[in-house]
Amino acid sequence: MTRTPRTTARPTAFPEGRAVARSRPTTKTLLKGEHGIGTVRKTVLPGGLRIVTETLPSVRSATFGIWAHVGSRDETPALGGATHYLEHLLFKGTRTRSALDISAALDAVGGEMNAFTAKEYTCYYARVLDTDLPLAIDVVCDMLTGSVIRNEDVIAERGVILEEIAMTEDDPGDCVHDLFAHTIFGDTPLGRPVLGTVGTVNALTRDRIARFYKKHYDPTHLVVAAAGNIDHATVVRHVRAAFEKAGALSRTDAEPVPPRSGHRLIRPGGRVDLLDRRSEQAHVILGMPGIARTDERRWALGVLNSALGGGMSSRLFQEVREKRGLAYSVYSYTSGYADCGLFGVYAGCRPGQVHDVLKICRDELEHVAEHGLPDDEVDRAIGQLSGSTVLGLEDTGALMHRIGKSELCWGDQMSVDDMLARIAAVTPDDIREVAAEVLGQRPSLSVIGPLNEKQAASLDEAVA
Repeated sequence: MTRTPRTTARPTAFPEGRAVARSRPTTKTLLKGEHGIGTVRKTVLPGGLRIVTETLPSVRSATFGIWAHVGSRDETPALGGATHYLEHLLFKGTRTRSALDISAALDAVGGEMNAFTAKEYTCYYARVLDTDLPLAIDVVCDMLTGSVIRNEDVIAERGVILEEIAMTEDDPGDCVHDLFAHTIFGDTPLGRPVLGTVGTVNALTRDRIARFYKKHYDPTHLVVAAAGNIDHATVVRHVRAAFEKAGALSRTDAEPVPPRSGHRLIRPGGRVDLLDRRSEQAHVILGMPGIARTDERRWALGVLNSALGGGMSSRLFQEVREKRGLAYSVYSYTSGYADCGLFGVYAGCRPGQVHDVLKICRDELEHVAEHGLPDDEVDRAIGQLSGSTVLGLEDTGALMHRIGKSELCWGDQMSVDDMLARIAAVTPDDIREVAAEVLGQRPSLSVIGPLNEKQAASLDEAVA
């Protein structure tokens, strides 16, 4: 049974809501490349499933992925870690394939298969030779639509996930990012770890996870993306056959994706969270709230981030590592969500150097917040960001990631040329404005490491 169309308007994606169901597939070209190279097309199937592809005939590989519009942000406290738990379980078997069948099918053709869970989405993907794309489509679609989620698999995989949590906690350079999210957002969905905690993972049952699966893995919540030496119509045909075989295009009980907006739980600046951990280094993140991923100022913030801590010529790298030798790893980063974001500066250093490292970082942030950046630094950062953007899209996996995430999060596609034009259009005044707003806030601080009482007491100075 097909759903009755809710509108007669042209096909539209709703990145923070629910795709519109239609009685027949609709296809359009979103980006047209020369001689078909780089052409991006989109088809919306009956039931609302969106399929986007990018054609690159010059390669012999293809990457196929399915993006689910659900992440750890969509969990209640009692469901902490359910999204990531479910990601694991979808590899454990379907009505027609065992876990071994799933892995063996891709191994037999030299393919790669994996998945990841983030705060606002989950992605399952496979990279194969172009001739093996039908197999990849069949396997990944089967996982997403036909998982049986057996209780014995839930029990067995619980141990695997607890080991993954333990592995993360053994890596303070990784764990400090979870601590920083909690420092900024507190005990909210954005402040909780994607993996969940030992307590929440142990409390999750098969029934809870199965209900979570049914609620969030409806076709209207999914985006299919494929890139490489592919034909769009062929991809659509195989995907439609796989979803229809599972009866996944005829559901009528899907719940809309709740809008992710109005986040008002960001904690005031000036917080210091210290986690005592026996390690050789102290791992620190000094930062503050950033901007949403849809904010037009994200281009200016990206350039600013590159100038501050995005490369070997960046201010933080030069001041902290090159001139003073206080850290091996130091960088800045941004994270954008639907309605808010983060800006942070990370450094790993000996515990006795924490005070000096934090003072340098704070001084640089305050100076740029007040004065912006000179023209030559802006130009260099634009070049660095432009080059890294293009170089990061030189394989089919990266292309699939770009078009899939763009459809899911923005409901639109931007060509590489347009992206480079937006970066190149950033001016020193744009930098000054976004730096004053973001870096001008009072920062907060997260630290993991073996600090003594005197060293710990000095941390308040960094956020005073």
